[in-house]
Amino acid sequence: MLIEAFGVAATAYALTVGGMAMTQRAMIYHPGGLNLPPAAAGVPEMREVALATADGLGLTAWHAPARSDGVATVVFLHGNAGGLDKRAFKARVFLDAGFGVLMVEYRGYGGNPGRPSEAGCIADARAGLDWLAAAGIVTIALYGESLGSGVAVQVAAERPLAAVILEAPFTSLAELAPAIVPLPLARLLMVDRFDSAARIAAVAAPLLVVHGERDTLVPVAMGRRLLAAHRGNARGLFLPLAGHNDTWAFGAGEEAVRFLATVTG
Repeated sequence: MLIEAFGVAATAYALTVGGMAMTQRAMIYHPGGLNLPPAAAGVPEMREVALATADGLGLTAWHAPARSDGVATVVFLHGNAGGLDKRAFKARVFLDAGFGVLMVEYRGYGGNPGRPSEAGCIADARAGLDWLAAAGIVTIALYGESLGSGVAVQVAAERPLAAVILEAPFTSLAELAPAIVPLPLARLLMVDRFDSAARIAAVAAPLLVVHGERDTLVPVAMGRRLLAAHRGNARGLFLPLAGHNDTWAFGAGEEAVRFLATVTG
């Protein structure tokens, strides 16, 4: 009986792990449908712009220029669920402070073509930076929210930037895999890894890490590890009462504005 029970448990475990391997992207990415227009989302000064990715996709993004020449433009990379309209209130804070904002909408989100993946989302962020460069905008900061933090770290490790802000960042997706999957196996099975821990030391730009101490989705210890692994100008804002999605209710937006004014001004 013991052997049979072990066999049943082993089979169930194998099926669970195998199912994760086959359906992981559906577990990671939760695209929203069509975004509200910028004006309806509370950012009427933003306009829709077209980004061209290196692999041939045309994506819709939202942009508003900085109020003054030389002021940084914030490239906003959102988390794994919803779309731009759900983050417009964050763009609102940066715009009111005079910064430019480019909100990149990933492939498969907000009516954009394609399907999201690690390589795809990173290509989408690169397309946003290329669009700004073509427009003559050179002072650029990245804001990566949750999943977007993994995108931001990869791009920031490749290109010179004025600043990087990571909200609720994780060290790698493998370390966020279900507890029933041992870490070595998770690393083997994960197709999209977003291994920020392996890349953060290559980020030269000043860094701000924002994380809620009560985050039950991404442990705050991951944000602390990334902050400690950065080799340059870095600071952290760890909010005792905040969880995963409410850091802006506890001052994250104001601190982000202060940070950008300090390191880009």
